[in-house]
Amino acid sequence: MSTVVERTSAVPARVRSGRHSASAVVALARFEARELLLTIPVFVFFALYLGATLRKPLFSRDGMDDFPVLQNADRATQSGSLFLGIACLVCVHAAVLRSRRHGTDRHFGVLVLEPWQRTVAHALSVVPFAAVTAVVTAIEYGWAALKPGAVGRGSAAELAVAPLVVLLCGAVGVLLARLYPRMAGGPLFVVVGFATFMVASSVTGGRLHWLNWLQPVITEDGSPPVPSDVLGRPAGWHALYLVGLAALVLGLAVLLGGGRTRMLKALTFVALGATAVGIAGQSPNHEAALTEARAQLSRTPQTVQSCVAHGRSTYCSFPEWTDWRDDWARVVDRVQDLAGGAAGGTRLTIRQRIPVLHDLSSDSAMTPSNMPREVTVGTRWGGSRVPEFAVGVASVLVTGDEEAVPGLCDARVVTVMWLALAAQDDPVAALRSVSLNGGGGGSAVVMTPTEPLSMSAEQARIVRELLRRPHYEVTARVKAHWTELTSTATSQARVAELLGVPPAKGAAGKGEPCEE
Repeated sequence: MSTVVERTSAVPARVRSGRHSASAVVALARFEARELLLTIPVFVFFALYLGATLRKPLFSRDGMDDFPVLQNADRATQSGSLFLGIACLVCVHAAVLRSRRHGTDRHFGVLVLEPWQRTVAHALSVVPFAAVTAVVTAIEYGWAALKPGAVGRGSAAELAVAPLVVLLCGAVGVLLARLYPRMAGGPLFVVVGFATFMVASSVTGGRLHWLNWLQPVITEDGSPPVPSDVLGRPAGWHALYLVGLAALVLGLAVLLGGGRTRMLKALTFVALGATAVGIAGQSPNHEAALTEARAQLSRTPQTVQSCVAHGRSTYCSFPEWTDWRDDWARVVDRVQDLAGGAAGGTRLTIRQRIPVLHDLSSDSAMTPSNMPREVTVGTRWGGSRVPEFAVGVASVLVTGDEEAVPGLCDARVVTVMWLALAAQDDPVAALRSVSLNGGGGGSAVVMTPTEPLSMSAEQARIVRELLRRPHYEVTARVKAHWTELTSTATSQARVAELLGVPPAKGAAGKGEPCEE
Protein backbone atom coordinates (compact mmCIF):
# COMPACT_ATOMS: atom_id res chain seq x y z
CA MET A 1 0.00 0.00 0.00
CA SER A 2 1.49 3.25 -1.10
CA THR A 3 1.01 6.57 0.55
CA VAL A 4 0.61 9.65 -1.54
CA VAL A 5 1.99 12.69 0.15
CA GLU A 6 0.67 15.96 -1.23
CA ARG A 7 3.10 18.81 -0.84
CA THR A 8 1.49 21.98 0.42
CA SER A 9 2.82 25.38 -0.20
CA ALA A 10 5.29 26.62 2.35
CA VAL A 11 4.14 30.17 1.73
CA PRO A 12 2.17 31.53 4.72
CA ALA A 13 -1.50 32.07 4.26
CA ARG A 14 -1.07 35.58 3.02
CA VAL A 15 -2.57 36.79 -0.17
CA ARG A 16 0.04 36.79 -2.91
CA SER A 17 -2.02 38.69 -5.44
CA GLY A 18 -2.05 42.47 -5.15
CA ARG A 19 -5.65 42.52 -6.31
CA HIS A 20 -6.74 40.03 -3.65
CA SER A 21 -4.72 41.91 -1.02
CA ALA A 22 -6.52 45.14 -1.88
CA SER A 23 -9.87 43.35 -1.64
CA ALA A 24 -8.96 42.05 1.80
CA VAL A 25 -7.94 45.56 2.94
CA VAL A 26 -11.27 46.98 1.73
CA ALA A 27 -13.20 44.16 3.42
CA LEU A 28 -11.44 44.80 6.73
CA ALA A 29 -12.00 48.55 6.33
CA ARG A 30 -15.73 47.98 5.84
CA PHE A 31 -15.87 45.82 8.94
CA GLU A 32 -13.97 48.38 11.01
CA ALA A 33 -16.17 51.20 9.71
CA ARG A 34 -19.25 49.30 10.85
CA GLU A 35 -17.67 48.67 14.24
CA LEU A 36 -16.66 52.33 14.44
CA LEU A 37 -20.23 53.47 13.90
CA LEU A 38 -21.40 51.24 16.74
CA THR A 39 -19.02 52.77 19.27
CA ILE A 40 -20.86 55.14 21.57
CA PRO A 41 -18.70 58.30 21.08
CA VAL A 42 -18.77 58.13 17.28
CA PHE A 43 -22.47 57.26 17.14
CA VAL A 44 -23.43 60.06 19.52
CA PHE A 45 -21.24 62.73 17.93
CA PHE A 46 -22.25 61.62 14.45
CA ALA A 47 -25.94 61.92 15.38
CA LEU A 48 -25.35 65.32 17.00
CA TYR A 49 -23.43 66.52 13.95
CA LEU A 50 -26.24 65.49 11.59
CA GLY A 51 -28.91 66.89 13.88
CA ALA A 52 -27.19 70.25 14.40
CA THR A 53 -26.48 70.63 10.69
CA LEU A 54 -30.01 69.80 9.57
CA ARG A 55 -31.56 71.89 12.31
CA LYS A 56 -30.10 75.13 10.98
CA PRO A 57 -31.98 75.20 7.64
CA LEU A 58 -35.11 73.40 8.86
CA PHE A 59 -35.84 75.02 12.21
CA SER A 60 -34.06 78.35 12.19
CA ARG A 61 -36.28 81.26 13.20
CA ASP A 62 -33.80 83.97 12.25
CA GLY A 63 -35.00 85.70 9.11
CA MET A 64 -31.43 86.50 8.10
CA ASP A 65 -31.03 82.86 7.10
CA ASP A 66 -33.39 83.63 4.22
CA PHE A 67 -30.70 85.87 2.70
CA PRO A 68 -27.43 83.93 3.06
CA VAL A 69 -24.09 85.30 1.95
CA LEU A 70 -22.26 82.35 0.41
CA GLN A 71 -18.71 83.40 1.34
CA ASN A 72 -19.92 83.07 4.93
CA ALA A 73 -22.13 80.03 4.36
CA ASP A 74 -19.19 77.91 3.17
CA ARG A 75 -17.27 78.58 6.42
CA ALA A 76 -20.35 77.75 8.49
CA THR A 77 -20.13 74.13 7.28
CA GLN A 78 -16.85 73.58 9.15
CA SER A 79 -17.86 74.20 12.76
CA GLY A 80 -19.17 70.74 13.72
CA SER A 81 -16.65 68.62 11.83
CA LEU A 82 -13.89 68.91 14.44
CA PHE A 83 -16.03 67.30 17.16
CA LEU A 84 -16.89 64.39 14.87
CA GLY A 85 -13.21 64.12 13.95
CA ILE A 86 -12.12 63.97 17.59
CA ALA A 87 -14.60 61.16 18.26
CA CYS A 88 -13.22 59.28 15.25
CA LEU A 89 -9.64 59.86 16.44
CA VAL A 90 -10.26 58.38 19.88
CA CYS A 91 -12.29 55.42 18.62
CA VAL A 92 -9.97 54.57 15.70
CA HIS A 93 -7.06 54.64 18.14
CA ALA A 94 -8.95 52.18 20.37
CA ALA A 95 -9.85 49.97 17.38
CA VAL A 96 -6.21 49.62 16.31
CA LEU A 97 -5.32 48.55 19.85
CA ARG A 98 -8.20 46.09 20.13
CA SER A 99 -6.02 43.05 19.40
CA ARG A 100 -3.45 44.21 21.93
CA ARG A 101 -6.10 44.59 24.62
CA HIS A 102 -7.50 41.11 23.92
CA GLY A 103 -4.10 39.45 23.52
CA THR A 104 -4.67 38.28 19.94
CA ASP A 105 -1.67 39.97 18.31
CA ARG A 106 0.16 36.65 17.99
CA HIS A 107 -2.61 35.23 15.79
CA PHE A 108 -2.08 37.81 13.07
CA GLY A 109 0.91 35.89 11.74
CA VAL A 110 -1.39 33.37 10.08
CA LEU A 111 -3.86 35.89 8.71
CA VAL A 112 -4.15 37.26 5.21
CA LEU A 113 -2.99 40.80 5.77
CA GLU A 114 0.38 42.22 6.72
CA PRO A 115 0.46 44.55 9.75
CA TRP A 116 0.91 47.61 7.54
CA GLN A 117 -2.12 46.58 5.45
CA ARG A 118 -4.23 46.38 8.58
CA THR A 119 -3.00 49.87 9.40
CA VAL A 120 -4.27 51.07 6.02
CA ALA A 121 -7.60 49.34 6.61
CA HIS A 122 -8.07 51.11 9.94
CA ALA A 123 -7.35 54.46 8.28
CA LEU A 124 -9.80 53.67 5.47
CA SER A 125 -12.51 52.89 8.01
CA VAL A 126 -12.89 56.64 8.51
CA VAL A 127 -13.53 57.28 4.80
CA PRO A 128 -17.31 56.58 5.01
CA PHE A 129 -17.63 59.15 7.79
CA ALA A 130 -15.66 61.68 5.76
CA ALA A 131 -17.84 60.91 2.75
CA VAL A 132 -21.03 61.45 4.73
CA THR A 133 -19.55 64.67 6.12
CA ALA A 134 -18.89 65.81 2.55
CA VAL A 135 -22.48 65.01 1.57
CA VAL A 136 -23.88 66.86 4.60
CA THR A 137 -21.61 69.81 3.82
CA ALA A 138 -22.84 69.87 0.23
CA ILE A 139 -26.48 69.71 1.35
CA GLU A 140 -26.01 72.47 3.91
CA TYR A 141 -24.27 74.76 1.44
CA GLY A 142 -26.59 73.83 -1.42
CA TRP A 143 -29.62 74.63 0.73
CA ALA A 144 -28.24 78.13 1.27
CA ALA A 145 -27.09 78.61 -2.32
CA LEU A 146 -30.46 77.66 -3.81
CA LYS A 147 -32.42 80.17 -1.75
CA PRO A 148 -33.79 83.07 -3.82
CA GLY A 149 -32.07 85.61 -1.54
CA ALA A 150 -28.59 84.04 -1.68
CA VAL A 151 -25.74 86.31 -2.79
CA GLY A 152 -21.96 86.09 -3.02
CA ARG A 153 -19.85 83.11 -3.99
CA GLY A 154 -18.53 80.23 -1.94
CA SER A 155 -15.20 78.43 -2.09
CA ALA A 156 -14.71 74.76 -2.87
CA ALA A 157 -11.61 74.82 -0.67
CA GLU A 158 -13.65 76.02 2.30
CA LEU A 159 -16.23 73.28 1.69
CA ALA A 160 -13.48 70.63 1.58
CA VAL A 161 -12.28 71.41 5.11
CA ALA A 162 -14.96 69.45 7.00
CA PRO A 163 -14.38 66.03 5.35
CA LEU A 164 -10.62 66.58 5.34
CA VAL A 165 -10.65 67.21 9.08
CA VAL A 166 -12.43 63.90 9.67
CA LEU A 167 -9.88 62.08 7.50
CA LEU A 168 -6.98 63.77 9.27
CA CYS A 169 -8.31 62.87 12.70
CA GLY A 170 -8.70 59.22 11.68
CA ALA A 171 -5.14 59.09 10.39
CA VAL A 172 -3.86 60.69 13.60
CA GLY A 173 -5.67 58.05 15.63
CA VAL A 174 -3.93 55.27 13.68
CA LEU A 175 -0.50 56.92 14.02
CA LEU A 176 -0.94 57.40 17.77
CA ALA A 177 -1.74 53.70 18.14
CA ARG A 178 1.59 52.86 16.49
CA LEU A 179 3.58 55.46 18.44
CA TYR A 180 1.95 55.03 21.84
CA PRO A 181 0.07 51.70 22.07
CA ARG A 182 -1.85 52.59 25.21
CA MET A 183 -5.57 53.25 25.53
CA ALA A 184 -4.94 56.64 27.12
CA GLY A 185 -3.05 57.83 24.03
CA GLY A 186 -6.07 59.14 22.11
CA PRO A 187 -7.75 61.14 24.89
CA LEU A 188 -4.36 62.34 26.12
CA PHE A 189 -3.47 63.65 22.66
CA VAL A 190 -6.77 65.53 22.40
CA VAL A 191 -6.35 67.16 25.81
CA VAL A 192 -2.68 68.05 25.29
CA GLY A 193 -3.30 69.32 21.77
CA PHE A 194 -6.19 71.52 22.87
CA ALA A 195 -4.22 72.85 25.84
CA THR A 196 -1.20 73.57 23.64
CA PHE A 197 -3.19 75.68 21.20
CA MET A 198 -4.97 77.50 24.02
CA VAL A 199 -1.69 78.37 25.73
CA ALA A 200 -0.11 79.39 22.43
CA SER A 201 -3.09 81.61 21.60
CA SER A 202 -3.05 83.25 25.02
CA VAL A 203 0.69 83.90 24.87
CA THR A 204 0.58 85.35 21.37
CA GLY A 205 -2.82 87.00 21.78
CA GLY A 206 -3.94 85.35 18.54
CA ARG A 207 -1.67 87.70 16.59
CA LEU A 208 0.48 85.03 14.94
CA HIS A 209 -1.29 84.36 11.68
CA TRP A 210 0.86 81.35 10.75
CA LEU A 211 0.24 79.70 14.13
CA ASN A 212 -3.51 80.23 13.98
CA TRP A 213 -3.73 78.60 10.56
CA LEU A 214 -2.00 75.42 11.77
CA GLN A 215 -5.31 74.57 13.41
CA PRO A 216 -7.56 72.30 11.34
CA VAL A 217 -10.60 74.62 11.47
CA ILE A 218 -10.51 78.43 11.35
CA THR A 219 -14.07 79.71 11.00
CA GLU A 220 -13.49 83.42 11.80
CA ASP A 221 -17.12 84.36 12.32
CA GLY A 222 -18.59 87.37 14.07
CA SER A 223 -18.03 90.15 11.57
CA PRO A 224 -20.56 91.23 8.95
CA PRO A 225 -20.00 89.70 5.50
CA VAL A 226 -17.46 91.47 3.31
CA PRO A 227 -16.85 91.27 -0.44
CA SER A 228 -14.91 88.19 -1.52
CA ASP A 229 -12.03 90.32 -2.79
CA VAL A 230 -11.19 91.48 0.75
CA LEU A 231 -12.00 88.23 2.55
CA GLY A 232 -8.30 87.41 2.95
CA ARG A 233 -8.62 83.72 3.83
CA PRO A 234 -5.96 81.38 2.35
CA ALA A 235 -8.58 78.66 1.89
CA GLY A 236 -6.86 76.89 -1.00
CA TRP A 237 -3.52 76.69 0.80
CA HIS A 238 -5.23 75.49 3.95
CA ALA A 239 -7.01 72.70 2.08
CA LEU A 240 -3.67 71.64 0.57
CA TYR A 241 -2.14 71.69 4.05
CA LEU A 242 -4.88 69.39 5.39
CA VAL A 243 -4.59 66.99 2.44
CA GLY A 244 -0.82 66.80 2.76
CA LEU A 245 -0.91 66.44 6.53
CA ALA A 246 -3.50 63.63 6.42
CA ALA A 247 -1.47 61.77 3.80
CA LEU A 248 1.77 62.36 5.72
CA VAL A 249 0.33 61.07 8.99
CA LEU A 250 -1.06 57.99 7.27
CA GLY A 251 2.25 57.36 5.51
CA LEU A 252 4.14 57.52 8.80
CA ALA A 253 1.65 55.16 10.43
CA VAL A 254 2.03 52.63 7.60
CA LEU A 255 5.82 52.88 7.75
CA LEU A 256 5.70 52.21 11.48
CA GLY A 257 3.39 49.28 10.74
CA GLY A 258 6.02 47.60 8.59
CA GLY A 259 5.35 48.97 5.12
CA ARG A 260 8.66 49.58 3.38
CA THR A 261 7.83 49.70 -0.34
CA ARG A 262 9.40 52.34 -2.53
CA MET A 263 6.01 53.54 -3.61
CA LEU A 264 4.95 54.11 0.00
CA LYS A 265 8.14 55.98 0.80
CA ALA A 266 7.72 58.14 -2.30
CA LEU A 267 4.10 58.96 -1.45
CA THR A 268 5.08 59.87 2.10
CA PHE A 269 7.79 62.19 0.78
CA VAL A 270 5.30 63.81 -1.62
CA ALA A 271 2.85 64.27 1.27
CA LEU A 272 5.57 65.96 3.30
CA GLY A 273 6.21 68.34 0.43
CA ALA A 274 2.50 69.11 0.00
CA THR A 275 2.21 69.84 3.73
CA ALA A 276 5.20 72.16 3.63
CA VAL A 277 3.87 74.00 0.56
CA GLY A 278 0.45 74.39 2.20
CA ILE A 279 1.99 75.81 5.38
CA ALA A 280 4.16 78.19 3.38
CA GLY A 281 1.18 79.34 1.32
CA GLN A 282 -1.11 80.04 4.26
CA SER A 283 1.49 81.58 6.57
CA PRO A 284 2.02 85.09 5.09
CA ASN A 285 0.02 87.68 7.01
CA HIS A 286 -1.57 90.34 4.85
CA GLU A 287 -3.53 91.95 7.70
CA ALA A 288 -2.25 95.48 7.09
CA ALA A 289 -3.08 95.38 3.39
CA LEU A 290 -6.48 93.80 4.04
CA THR A 291 -7.36 96.33 6.73
CA GLU A 292 -6.45 99.17 4.40
CA ALA A 293 -8.48 97.65 1.55
CA ARG A 294 -11.51 97.21 3.81
CA ALA A 295 -11.09 100.74 5.15
CA GLN A 296 -10.97 102.03 1.59
CA LEU A 297 -14.21 100.22 0.79
CA SER A 298 -15.76 101.66 3.94
CA ARG A 299 -14.68 105.24 3.18
CA THR A 300 -15.29 105.28 -0.57
CA PRO A 301 -17.57 102.37 -1.49
CA GLN A 302 -18.70 104.21 -4.60
CA THR A 303 -15.40 103.41 -6.31
CA VAL A 304 -16.38 99.75 -6.71
CA GLN A 305 -20.17 99.93 -6.58
CA SER A 306 -22.80 100.08 -9.27
CA CYS A 307 -26.02 102.03 -8.86
CA VAL A 308 -29.52 101.73 -10.26
CA ALA A 309 -32.52 104.07 -10.05
CA HIS A 310 -35.66 102.50 -8.66
CA GLY A 311 -38.73 104.68 -8.22
CA ARG A 312 -37.86 107.77 -6.20
CA SER A 313 -34.41 106.64 -5.03
CA THR A 314 -31.05 105.31 -6.20
CA TYR A 315 -29.61 102.04 -4.89
CA CYS A 316 -25.86 101.40 -4.82
CA SER A 317 -24.33 98.07 -3.77
CA PHE A 318 -21.21 95.98 -4.04
CA PRO A 319 -21.25 93.69 -7.09
CA GLU A 320 -22.14 90.55 -5.13
CA TRP A 321 -25.20 92.14 -3.48
CA THR A 322 -27.11 93.49 -6.49
CA ASP A 323 -29.94 90.98 -6.02
CA TRP A 324 -30.98 92.64 -2.75
CA ARG A 325 -31.76 96.02 -4.27
CA ASP A 326 -35.41 95.18 -4.95
CA ASP A 327 -35.89 94.19 -1.30
CA TRP A 328 -34.36 97.45 -0.13
CA ALA A 329 -36.58 99.37 -2.55
CA ARG A 330 -39.75 97.79 -1.16
CA VAL A 331 -38.86 98.95 2.35
CA VAL A 332 -37.95 102.46 1.23
CA ASP A 333 -41.13 102.85 -0.82
CA ARG A 334 -43.34 101.73 2.07
CA VAL A 335 -41.69 104.17 4.48
CA GLN A 336 -41.89 107.07 2.03
CA ASP A 337 -45.54 106.35 1.28
CA LEU A 338 -46.31 107.07 4.94
CA ALA A 339 -44.34 110.34 5.06
CA GLY A 340 -45.89 113.72 4.46
CA GLY A 341 -44.76 116.96 2.89
CA ALA A 342 -41.72 116.95 0.66
CA ALA A 343 -40.34 113.83 2.35
CA GLY A 344 -42.77 111.65 0.41
CA GLY A 345 -40.99 112.56 -2.81
CA THR A 346 -37.44 113.01 -1.54
CA ARG A 347 -34.85 111.27 -3.69
CA LEU A 348 -32.67 109.17 -1.41
CA THR A 349 -29.42 107.38 -2.12
CA ILE A 350 -29.28 103.94 -0.54
CA ARG A 351 -25.62 103.01 -0.26
CA GLN A 352 -24.24 99.71 0.96
CA ARG A 353 -21.28 100.01 3.31
CA ILE A 354 -19.07 97.87 5.52
CA PRO A 355 -17.34 98.84 8.77
CA VAL A 356 -13.57 98.99 9.08
CA LEU A 357 -12.56 95.47 10.15
CA HIS A 358 -9.17 94.31 11.37
CA ASP A 359 -10.22 90.66 11.23
CA LEU A 360 -13.26 88.54 10.48
CA SER A 361 -13.87 87.58 14.12
CA SER A 362 -14.92 90.99 15.43
CA ASP A 363 -17.73 93.37 14.64
CA SER A 364 -17.78 97.15 14.73
CA ALA A 365 -20.38 99.84 14.12
CA MET A 366 -20.43 101.89 10.95
CA THR A 367 -20.11 105.62 11.28
CA PRO A 368 -23.06 107.64 9.97
CA SER A 369 -22.79 108.96 6.44
CA ASN A 370 -22.14 112.69 6.12
CA MET A 371 -23.85 112.91 2.74
CA PRO A 372 -27.32 114.53 2.73
CA ARG A 373 -30.22 112.18 1.96
CA GLU A 374 -27.92 109.13 1.94
CA VAL A 375 -29.02 106.02 3.85
CA THR A 376 -26.63 103.25 4.86
CA VAL A 377 -27.48 99.59 4.38
CA GLY A 378 -25.26 96.74 5.48
CA THR A 379 -24.24 93.39 4.07
CA ARG A 380 -26.77 91.42 6.12
CA TRP A 381 -30.45 91.31 5.33
CA GLY A 382 -33.58 89.70 6.68
CA GLY A 383 -34.87 89.34 10.22
CA SER A 384 -34.20 92.35 12.41
CA ARG A 385 -32.07 93.99 9.71
CA VAL A 386 -35.23 94.96 7.81
CA PRO A 387 -36.82 97.17 10.52
CA GLU A 388 -33.36 98.49 11.45
CA PHE A 389 -32.94 99.66 7.86
CA ALA A 390 -36.45 101.14 7.93
CA VAL A 391 -35.49 103.17 11.02
CA GLY A 392 -32.45 104.45 9.12
CA VAL A 393 -34.63 105.47 6.15
CA ALA A 394 -37.20 107.19 8.35
CA SER A 395 -34.45 109.02 10.26
CA VAL A 396 -33.00 110.51 7.09
CA LEU A 397 -36.45 111.50 5.82
CA VAL A 398 -37.08 113.38 9.08
CA THR A 399 -33.62 114.84 9.82
CA GLY A 400 -32.04 115.05 6.36
CA ASP A 401 -28.84 113.10 7.07
CA GLU A 402 -27.52 110.26 9.23
CA GLU A 403 -25.14 112.36 11.31
CA ALA A 404 -28.08 114.00 13.08
CA VAL A 405 -29.61 110.67 14.13
CA PRO A 406 -27.46 109.76 17.21
CA GLY A 407 -28.33 113.06 18.90
CA LEU A 408 -32.02 112.85 18.05
CA CYS A 409 -33.87 113.01 21.37
CA ASP A 410 -36.80 115.35 20.82
CA ALA A 411 -40.33 114.62 19.68
CA ARG A 412 -39.15 113.71 16.16
CA VAL A 413 -38.19 110.29 17.56
CA VAL A 414 -41.89 109.41 17.65
CA THR A 415 -42.30 110.33 13.98
CA VAL A 416 -39.23 108.31 12.99
CA MET A 417 -40.28 105.23 14.90
CA TRP A 418 -43.84 105.25 13.66
CA LEU A 419 -42.76 105.64 10.02
CA ALA A 420 -40.32 102.75 10.33
CA LEU A 421 -42.57 100.36 12.26
CA ALA A 422 -45.84 101.09 10.49
CA ALA A 423 -44.15 100.09 7.23
CA GLN A 424 -43.54 96.56 8.56
CA ASP A 425 -45.86 93.58 8.20
CA ASP A 426 -45.87 93.08 11.97
CA PRO A 427 -45.10 96.44 13.62
CA VAL A 428 -45.17 95.15 17.22
CA ALA A 429 -42.75 92.31 16.44
CA ALA A 430 -40.55 94.79 14.56
CA LEU A 431 -40.45 97.04 17.64
CA ARG A 432 -39.30 94.11 19.76
CA SER A 433 -36.61 93.16 17.26
CA VAL A 434 -35.02 96.61 16.95
CA SER A 435 -35.24 97.58 20.64
CA LEU A 436 -32.60 96.30 23.02
CA ASN A 437 -35.18 96.09 25.79
CA GLY A 438 -37.42 93.93 23.60
CA GLY A 439 -40.02 96.63 23.07
CA GLY A 440 -41.20 96.49 26.69
CA GLY A 441 -42.03 99.42 28.92
CA GLY A 442 -39.52 102.16 29.67
CA SER A 443 -36.81 103.72 27.56
CA ALA A 444 -35.07 101.79 24.80
CA VAL A 445 -32.08 101.84 22.52
CA VAL A 446 -33.15 101.34 18.91
CA MET A 447 -30.74 99.76 16.46
CA THR A 448 -30.05 101.27 13.04
CA PRO A 449 -27.49 100.35 10.35
CA THR A 450 -25.11 102.90 11.89
CA GLU A 451 -25.39 104.54 15.34
CA PRO A 452 -28.31 103.56 17.60
CA LEU A 453 -31.24 105.83 18.35
CA SER A 454 -32.38 106.56 21.92
CA MET A 455 -36.07 106.45 22.75
CA SER A 456 -37.34 107.74 26.09
CA ALA A 457 -40.05 106.03 28.09
CA GLU A 458 -42.66 108.62 27.05
CA GLN A 459 -41.68 108.38 23.39
CA ALA A 460 -41.91 104.61 23.56
CA ARG A 461 -45.35 104.86 25.18
CA ILE A 462 -46.64 107.10 22.39
CA VAL A 463 -45.21 104.81 19.70
CA ARG A 464 -46.77 101.70 21.23
CA GLU A 465 -50.12 103.46 21.48
CA LEU A 466 -49.93 104.51 17.84
CA LEU A 467 -49.21 100.95 16.74
CA ARG A 468 -52.45 99.82 18.39
CA ARG A 469 -54.54 102.34 16.42
CA PRO A 470 -55.92 101.85 12.90
CA HIS A 471 -53.19 102.35 10.34
CA TYR A 472 -55.16 104.66 8.06
CA GLU A 473 -56.12 106.95 10.93
CA VAL A 474 -52.53 107.57 12.07
CA THR A 475 -51.30 107.94 8.48
CA ALA A 476 -53.81 110.71 7.82
CA ARG A 477 -52.73 112.58 10.96
CA VAL A 478 -49.02 112.21 10.15
CA LYS A 479 -49.48 113.60 6.62
CA ALA A 480 -51.71 116.43 7.83
CA HIS A 481 -49.31 117.59 10.58
CA TRP A 482 -46.00 116.65 8.96
CA THR A 483 -44.33 120.05 9.44
CA GLU A 484 -44.99 120.12 13.18
CA LEU A 485 -44.16 116.45 13.65
CA THR A 486 -40.69 116.98 12.17
CA SER A 487 -39.91 120.26 13.95
CA THR A 488 -37.38 120.46 16.76
CA ALA A 489 -39.65 122.93 18.55
CA THR A 490 -42.52 120.47 18.91
CA SER A 491 -42.89 118.99 22.37
CA GLN A 492 -43.74 115.40 23.06
CA ALA A 493 -47.04 116.47 24.57
CA ARG A 494 -47.85 118.30 21.34
CA VAL A 495 -46.89 115.25 19.28
CA ALA A 496 -49.25 113.12 21.33
CA GLU A 497 -52.00 115.71 20.85
CA LEU A 498 -51.45 115.90 17.08
CA LEU A 499 -51.56 112.13 16.75
CA GLY A 500 -54.52 111.66 19.05
CA VAL A 501 -52.67 109.96 21.91
CA PRO A 502 -53.67 111.00 25.45
CA PRO A 503 -50.62 112.43 27.27
CA ALA A 504 -49.22 110.66 30.26
CA LYS A 505 -49.75 112.24 33.65
CA GLY A 506 -47.01 114.70 34.48
CA ALA A 507 -45.67 114.80 30.90
CA ALA A 508 -43.52 117.83 30.12
CA GLY A 509 -45.03 120.50 27.97
CA LYS A 510 -41.95 121.61 26.11
CA GLY A 511 -40.08 118.44 25.36
CA GLU A 512 -37.83 116.25 27.44
CA PRO A 513 -34.06 116.06 27.71
CA CYS A 514 -32.20 113.06 26.35
CA GLU A 515 -31.90 110.21 28.80
CA GLU A 516 -28.38 109.10 29.61
